[in-house]
Amino acid sequence: MTTALLAAIAVVVGFFTGAVGPGGILLIPAFVILGGLDIHEATATTLFVFLFTGVLGTWLFYRRGHVYWRIAIPVCIGSVAFSYLGALVNAMVESRLLTIIIAGVIIFSGAYLLLPARRAEGSYRDGHGASQQALLLAIGALSGFGSGLSGAGGAVFCVPLMLIFGFMPFAAIGTSQVLQIVVAASGTVGNLQYGSVDFMAAAWVAVFALAGVVIGVGTAHAASALVQRRMVAGLCIVVGAFMLVRAL
Repeated sequence: MTTALLAAIAVVVGFFTGAVGPGGILLIPAFVILGGLDIHEATATTLFVFLFTGVLGTWLFYRRGHVYWRIAIPVCIGSVAFSYLGALVNAMVESRLLTIIIAGVIIFSGAYLLLPARRAEGSYRDGHGASQQALLLAIGALSGFGSGLSGAGGAVFCVPLMLIFGFMPFAAIGTSQVLQIVVAASGTVGNLQYGSVDFMAAAWVAVFALAGVVIGVGTAHAASALVQRRMVAGLCIVVGAFMLVRAL
C-alpha cells in the first residue's frame, strides 16, 4: 500500500513537472513519509530522479519545437552562477525565516498569475535583443539563488517569473525542463560526494515519474495559455503553502 501510494505521487509529480515545470519539491516529503528516507537522502534522491525527468521533458518539448535555446541558455547560465551563492547564504542565515520569506514570494507569484494577463496573445517576449537577454540572465540568477537558498527546484522560481515578465508559457515550461537538468546534474555531483542518493528508490520512482512527464507534456500542449497560467499559479500556491506549513 505504501509503495503504491509513493508510485502514485511520483506520477502526479511527473505530470506537473511535464505540464507546468514546478512540482518536484512535493516528492521530498513522500520519500520521507512513505519511503523511510531521512531529509538529506530524500532531497538528494529527488534531485537525482529529476535528472531523468528533465532529460525526457526537454526532449519532448524540443521535439514539439518548444525549447527556445536563446531563452533557455541565459536562464541556465544565470541559475548556475547564483545557485552556489544561494547555498552559501542558506548556510549563514537562519533557515526557518528564509523558508517563510521564500514561501511567501512563491505564493505571491502564484496569486499574481491568477490576475488577468496584461499581454495580448502574440505579443510575448521572444528573447531577442540585449535587454531581453539581460532580463533572462536576471531571471536565471534569481531562480538559481532561490533554489540554492531554499532547496526547491529552479522551476518553481523561473516559470512564474518568466510568465510575469511576459514570456510565452511554452517557452517558460520548456526552459524549466532544461534548467531541471542543469540543477539536478550539478546538485547530484555534490550529493554523490556524501553518498546520500538512494539509487534503488530513485530507480523505480523515476519510472513512474517519467510516465507522469509524458502525460503532463501532452496536457501542456493541449491547454490554452490561460489554462497554463492558472495551472502554474495553482501549483505555486500549493508549493508555497506546503513550504510555509513545513517551516512553521
